[in-house]
Amino acid sequence: MTRRRLLGLAALVAALLVATGAVVTTRLVANRPAAPVAGPSTAPPASPTPAPTTASPTPPPGADLKGPLNLLLVGVDTRVSIPGWEPHADAVLLLHVPAGLDRAYLFSLPRDLVVDIPAYPKARYPGGRTKLTHAMSYGSRVPGDKRNPSTAQGYELLRTTVSRYTGLRIDAGAVITFGGFDKLVDTLGGVDLYVDQQVASRHRRPDGTMRTLTGGGYTGPQMVYEKGTRHLTGWQALDYARQRYTAGGDYTRQRHQQQLLRALARKILDQGTARDPQRVEQVVAALGKTLVYAGGGRNLIDYAYVLGGLPADRLTLVVLPGAGVSSGGAYRGEQLKPLGRDFLTALRGGRADAFLAAHPSLRVKN
Repeated sequence: MTRRRLLGLAALVAALLVATGAVVTTRLVANRPAAPVAGPSTAPPASPTPAPTTASPTPPPGADLKGPLNLLLVGVDTRVSIPGWEPHADAVLLLHVPAGLDRAYLFSLPRDLVVDIPAYPKARYPGGRTKLTHAMSYGSRVPGDKRNPSTAQGYELLRTTVSRYTGLRIDAGAVITFGGFDKLVDTLGGVDLYVDQQVASRHRRPDGTMRTLTGGGYTGPQMVYEKGTRHLTGWQALDYARQRYTAGGDYTRQRHQQQLLRALARKILDQGTARDPQRVEQVVAALGKTLVYAGGGRNLIDYAYVLGGLPADRLTLVVLPGAGVSSGGAYRGEQLKPLGRDFLTALRGGRADAFLAAHPSLRVKN
């Protein structure tokens, strides 16, 4: 059995790892049985033709995958120009798909969330209580090779940390660098996004060049994203989604990142990218090594097929409220407020819809 909407919800994930489509499409093409080659008409059959039999239908990819499913999506600050620069998890998002596989919830965890990071022998990390972003950094360390940290290792420790904090099993995930995200948006022709509040860029000038960094911070003209529907190029989308020095701080940034992912997913579906192998391959080629997929031993095609039937309008964006944590008057990081932690409990118990109905402020509307 074949299916045309293989990306479906995977296209939502493809907002961070659009390579999903290429893997799915090329594997489907490669796995189709070749047409039989006709031999000489005079050649006798090698053996008597067997009687027709009723063959069992081939199960679809990932037929054994059942919900709930949880995918971890990570945006990483990797400065490839600096040898030995350890990747930092700048954006940490979870996509939760309940048992029915008919809807999904996307929410973020603060990069500065104070968590218990477990010991990780591969990187000789003893474990400790610190900011979530550091799990990626500490896990990426390769003993004896400081110049080449491992993003895959960093993801592994981050995944374990997130799973223990949320109580959710992580089934698969992906890591994409800032450069990869920039390329993704440009390859798709930009993205239309509703900017819900004015945002001034800390990093970029109006022409896209970097602002001057001095000992006192960035200086020079700033790119400003005005409220309203805007068409953003790759650098603009990335720059907008990175800004946390604005009203609402990192919690506003989390909301903007989720809105951007939803807008990208809609564009991927509208363009029919999932149904165009050549188009998807162009996107994948543009991303190159800026993308790392971690499937827990499962092929990406399995998740793409299983999630393929989810309607795009059944994706709910959720914001988890939090607050700063101090010790001795010094800022240590962030913690989720009871309402945010209660949402995770409801999610694990399959009661997310009822919880959000009772607490509508957690839904991101735009």
